[in-house]
Amino acid sequence: MPLYEHVMIARQDLSNAQAEGLIEHFGTVLADNEGKLVESEYWGVKTMAYKINKNRKGHYAFLKTDAPAPAIQEMERLMRLHDDVMRVLTIKVDEHAEGPSIQMQKRDERDRGPRGDRGDRR
Repeated sequence: MPLYEHVMIARQDLSNAQAEGLIEHFGTVLADNEGKLVESEYWGVKTMAYKINKNRKGHYAFLKTDAPAPAIQEMERLMRLHDDVMRVLTIKVDEHAEGPSIQMQKRDERDRGPRGDRGDRR
């Protein structure tokens, strides 16, 4: 089956439990349509570059899925109809990256160069 990655932004006034509940809800939508949620990450509340529906912040979630195209289409349709979901980005990938995403890695691990310095900052 094809592999997909999704980033979802939910409204800022949800609690963390409600935002993580959305991930579970859409995982069951995939399971009902013969797909599966391989991995999910809750990135927390982040400030957005511009307002969406009068919101400056949003709950970000990252989903890795293995599902047929009709299951993905149904999940995206339900995400667009859901009042708590503001934006969704879906990308088809050849394979899922191992380990945590860049957002979940510690800042020191991703900023440092190969020698442990921070580049040419002077």
